[in-house]
Parts: sequence; C-alpha cells; structure tokens
Amino acid sequence: MRYSGLRLFAEALRGNTGWKPAWRDPPPKRSYDVIIIGGGGHGLATAYYLAKEHGITNVAVLEKGPIGLGNTGRNTTIVRSNYMLPQNHFFYEKALSLWEGLEQDLNYNAMVSQRGVINLFHAEGTRNAAVRRGNAMRLDGIDADLLDKEQVRALCPLIDVDNGRFPVLGGLMQRRGGTARHDAVAWGFARAADQRGVDIIQHCEVTGIDVEGGRVTGVQTTRGPIKANKIGLAVAGNTSRLAQMAGIDVPIESHVLQAFVSEGVKPLVDQVITFGAGHFYISQSDKGGLVFGGGLDGWNTYAQRGNLPVVDHVWSAGIAMMPSLSRLRGLRQWGGVMDMSFDGSPIIGKTPIDGLYMTAGWCYGGFKATPGSGWCHAWTIANDAPHKLNEAYRLDRFRTGHLLDERGNGPYPWMQ
Repeated sequence: MRYSGLRLFAEALRGNTGWKPAWRDPPPKRSYDVIIIGGGGHGLATAYYLAKEHGITNVAVLEKGPIGLGNTGRNTTIVRSNYMLPQNHFFYEKALSLWEGLEQDLNYNAMVSQRGVINLFHAEGTRNAAVRRGNAMRLDGIDADLLDKEQVRALCPLIDVDNGRFPVLGGLMQRRGGTARHDAVAWGFARAADQRGVDIIQHCEVTGIDVEGGRVTGVQTTRGPIKANKIGLAVAGNTSRLAQMAGIDVPIESHVLQAFVSEGVKPLVDQVITFGAGHFYISQSDKGGLVFGGGLDGWNTYAQRGNLPVVDHVWSAGIAMMPSLSRLRGLRQWGGVMDMSFDGSPIIGKTPIDGLYMTAGWCYGGFKATPGSGWCHAWTIANDAPHKLNEAYRLDRFRTGHLLDERGNGPYPWMQ
C-alpha cells in the first residue's frame, strides 16, 4: 500500500475502511540469514537498508516490547551534522543527507523539519571554539554560519542576549539541521522494512546469544530459539548486557538522560537552540509544546526515570536563557538510557565474535544518526567489513588508542 494525498481522499470517502496495518505481526521462523536485536530506529533502519541496499530480506528484527518504546521515543528529536572531527563530519553528513530524502524514500511522513540549529556561545573562548568548528565544517563542504549577538536576537527575540551572568555573544548555526518526529521515524522504517520482506517480531526478548567455536549461531528468546548466520546488536543502553550474553565486554556505561515538554503554546522558538552556559537545548514541536533537555543525571542505571536535581538544573538553565519560560507549565518528563562510550563517539562494526556486529555507544547523538547508523551497520553486516564512513568507529579503537574524543573530555563517559 502506497500512501498519497489521493489515497487519503479516497479513504475519507469510504470511511477509512481500506487501511491495512502498517506492518505484519508474523510469528518467528526457526532461522534467518540475519537477526537484528532491537526494534528502535537504529535496528529498523539496519533491517531496511539490508533489504534495500544489499538484497538481504530473510531478516528478523527482535524487540522485547512494542516497536518504538525505547530510546527512539525518548529523545529530543534533534537532527544535525555540526561536528568538528573529520571522521564525525562525513558520517553525520551522510546521516543528514539520508534525513533530507527519508520521507520520499520510506513513503512516510516523518515530519522532518530543517529549521536550523543554533549553538550559542557566551565568551571569547567559546566563540573561538565555534569559529574553529564552523571553519572545519565548511572546509569539508558542510554548511555553517557564524552569528553575532544581533543576528541571534533577530532570529529569537525571547533569548536574553544581555544576561548579566551569561551574555550571548553569538552562535554557530547549521541551517540544514532541525528536528524529526521520533515515533514516525520508527514507524516509517518498520513499515518500509516489512514491505521488503523483513519480519518484525514484537514481544520477543532475547535471553541468550548462542556462540559455537567463536561464531554466533543464533539466539534464545522468550518465544523460543532462533538460528541465524549473522546477528546485529542495536539495543542502545542495553548494549553491555547483550554483549555479555555473547561473552564480550564493551567500553560503555549506561546513564539516564531526562527530557521534558511544556504545555502547548503558540510559536515561540523557530529553531533548535542550545545554551552553552548551562547545557540546555530546546525546540518547539508541531503540537506547540517546547521540547527540551540537559545533561546526564550522573549515575549508572538502566532505569528510564530521572531525579529531581536535574529537573531543577534544566529548568533553571532554560529560564536563564529565555526568562519567559518561567511562565510555562511542564507537561511531562521522560528518561532514556544512554550508552556512553569512553570517547563520546559511537561504535559501528564487527566484534571479536564472528558474525556478531553492533551499533552502539551513541551517547547524546543516537537519534540524529538513525539513518546513517542503519546504513553503515547494514553495509558492515552484508560485507563483513566496515564502510569507510564507519571504519573509524571500530570497537578495537579503545585497545589500539585510536580514540575520537569530539568534546576533548578524556575517557570519562559521564562527561561526554
């Protein structure tokens, strides 16, 4: 079934009786060529690109609950490629280029909105850092504009650019950045993968990974054993737990990251804006709610809930940047489990176990990378070797010392 304006009009005339489920709900088969563990955006994107780009359709995506209830639905929906290191430049730019054509590719409205992303700076040192990052981006053909204080004021008059403690000197803007609807991204990839023959198995938790002679042979699940020649992990904050089932340890810590949304209001914030002085970022959803977040809670956990000190910090930082936020009520809060790597960059590639691959260690950057992660993960699984876009993201870089410390914080996952 192809979605279109004409189809929508026709279904309205006949009482919407012709719609079919967006994807099938098949029972698991006894074996597959490839199993993807994790039914979030990264796992579904991996399965889709395996089928589309490599013709591998005997694929199952195993999800312990319903599709899209993990980190895919627990983030602040930001899309961007404004990184400084060249390895990150090209990967995230690939992801952004996929975002730009995603809705046409999937035939699904993912509500991609390229409204622009502005990173504010508040001192000469942070201005110099923004100039350096912007120049690095432009040298590699990625759009970046340096804004002064008055340009920031013109774009978002509600920002307190003359704040006594945190004066805004300007910002670095990527106009092609923006937001996308997180739930719709998961649903769109699920529907598109299903149409290419991928089995999406919900309520199927993996309880063990079978390894024989240093190679994976299948998985144990709550719905019985399933054989597979290759297995890809795309389980976000649970990566270390799943990897241990195969007998390997990964350099990842799991932390909770909270996010918030306010009551719906008329348009206030046209861009995605980050407040460098307080680690605060904000955008406005199409329903009118202001979506915002901050930093990690700072303690290791697998729980999808946070603590009150971070709530206080995030709201305080938001009000310092935009005082009018003090008049709004919070509507809801949620927590996502972040798999924080020791250099702040992701892991996409092979593992020491033959036939076992992973996309992991996404820290704060998981959602924006969704299509790029799936594309590179699929390439690696299909070819048993990384693409040049993700060869720097190999797991053994932590052993060899080839780290990608984008933020320069050192080997401290809670600071990345």
